[in-house]
Amino acid sequence: MKRIYSQYAYSSGPRDTCWWDETIAAPDWPILQGEITVDVAVVGGGFTGLSAALHLAESGATVAVLESETPGWGASGRNGGFCCLGGSKLPTPAMISSFGLAATQEFGQAEIDAVDLVSDLLDRFEIDADRHSEGETQLAHRPKDMDGFRKSVAQNPEQTLIEAADLAAHGMNGPFYGALTTPVGFGLNPRKYLFGLAGAASEAGAQLFQHSAANSIRKDGSGYLVGTASGQIRCKQVLIATNGYSSDDLPEWLAGRYIPTQSTVLVTRPMSVDELAAQGWTSDQMSYDTRNFLHYFRLMPDRRFLFGMRGSLVSSPAAERKARQRVRRDFERMFPAWRDIPSVNSWSGMVCLSRKKVPYAGPVPGQPGMFAGFAYHGNGVAMGSYVGRLLAGLAGAEMSIEPIPAVMKSLAGRFPFGRARRVLLPPVYAAMGLADL
Repeated sequence: MKRIYSQYAYSSGPRDTCWWDETIAAPDWPILQGEITVDVAVVGGGFTGLSAALHLAESGATVAVLESETPGWGASGRNGGFCCLGGSKLPTPAMISSFGLAATQEFGQAEIDAVDLVSDLLDRFEIDADRHSEGETQLAHRPKDMDGFRKSVAQNPEQTLIEAADLAAHGMNGPFYGALTTPVGFGLNPRKYLFGLAGAASEAGAQLFQHSAANSIRKDGSGYLVGTASGQIRCKQVLIATNGYSSDDLPEWLAGRYIPTQSTVLVTRPMSVDELAAQGWTSDQMSYDTRNFLHYFRLMPDRRFLFGMRGSLVSSPAAERKARQRVRRDFERMFPAWRDIPSVNSWSGMVCLSRKKVPYAGPVPGQPGMFAGFAYHGNGVAMGSYVGRLLAGLAGAEMSIEPIPAVMKSLAGRFPFGRARRVLLPPVYAAMGLADL
């Protein structure tokens, strides 16, 4: 595989002590052995791949999913569990400038539809994923950010503005200058959701394989042969659903069209009523601040507190230790009453970015019958699930769904510097950090 971080980034090291692993056991998928024939092969067993597999199988297609590691190993099994609006890092004015007002509004509706899709899947398949939070709340880390909140709520009356003096009464005491709540989205246990999705896909007829990394994809007549270490899939169509854990050679077109960046999370032990009251944070709202390098956090149903932020620019055991120390330092700074509450779990994972700062869902040029979906910019629970359904539609699933939004159909451009493209990140990070002051 041709990846842009050291092998450590793709090892078990960064996800060591991931809290979600302790909440539900992974299903035991078989390893692909020998040759099978299906209509569609899906490369990647996360939210995108399993959503695609489910929707394809429900439409009557035969489908097989190849997961290179174990179920839930990648970003879908180690993220913060925020099912919310998002998927793009392109500001609205820039999106309007690049794609037009109608396309921007269409993408905004797609964000809502993505959240609704996850909600519908949880309900339809009775997946108990510890759902909580009534929408999401953004907290102002500077006084001037409240000006933006006031403009937003004037244009969107469904939002709720909370002044700084009222935060404590809402159970959101902290170093903030106010808040804005958007009533769309919820928090969940991403691993429980993922495995519920996997169970539904399997029940519908999808074949799921673990420890079965795709190491080659080649044309075979009118279809494809997807090879693994111990088998191969003969299929008519291929969906690439590897996102931040992609390889630049599967397919070659993907090279340079995404950048994985790291995010690091901690989870505390359960806190008592008195400990929560000491800090004054008792809200179940999933929340994040207004920084470019945002902190995201939420109090979970069992009263553990999850807190995450950007990770290291490099990947090694030493860099991982420093990233975990940094997230702990910021946690203690923002919630000083909890300085003595241990964070018993901490881990890191990949967030996937595109050059245009928007997700891509569409065909792989020059490869008829091959489609890809990636770059959710830290919002893969909802957007990954949604893109999976879109890819299923492209692969011929017989379902009534909306067309792919124009913003997401725009062909993903290449970053400069090829496999060395991570050199772009330090100056970008520096500029974003200065903008947060």
